[in-house]
Amino acid sequence: MTIGTLYIIAAPSGAGKTSLVKQLVADTANLTVSISHTTRAMRPGETDGQDYYFVSVATFQAMLAGQAFLEHAQVFDNFYGTARQTVQDNLNQGLDVILEIDWQGAQQIKRLLPDSLGIFILPPSIAVLEQRLRGRGQDDEAIIARRMRDAVAEMSHYREFDYLVVNDDFALALQELKSIITSQRLLRVRQEQQCQALLAALLS
Repeated sequence: MTIGTLYIIAAPSGAGKTSLVKQLVADTANLTVSISHTTRAMRPGETDGQDYYFVSVATFQAMLAGQAFLEHAQVFDNFYGTARQTVQDNLNQGLDVILEIDWQGAQQIKRLLPDSLGIFILPPSIAVLEQRLRGRGQDDEAIIARRMRDAVAEMSHYREFDYLVVNDDFALALQELKSIITSQRLLRVRQEQQCQALLAALLS
């Protein structure tokens, strides 16, 4: 069986990463998102076990001590982590897996799994990024100001990723993400595994 590809998708808060990834997975067969564990509070409309596994700091620290995470990071005042076993099981089943993580987590994953592919999503401008953050209606002025400051620091790590996608037009950005997935699936090394019987018949 072909081993799946691990994709790291990162973006500053407000760039539209979550919406893009949600639609990408809905439109693409054999592609799944690894659900992270987090200690942050659940936002309106989120579901435990679907958006994140929402856990206490004590539970998170216990998992960390047990080396349950493939990567982990502190973002703002909260902790996030990717469960090692879940990711590996999905990859072994031939599923392509997306990790929605920040640059800190991406660095950890790249060290452990250098064959993983990184995609960074950029906003079309700082003004649009701020507009999107305000449009959520979830954060006060102090949090928005901090997110804007941190966005610049986050975006400065774009060179550590393999692909850059600018989310100006949602449909175009989505198509570009789909193109990345498709191009990786058509690589000779993956197609050879998928098409062994065909190749044997054609070359006999």
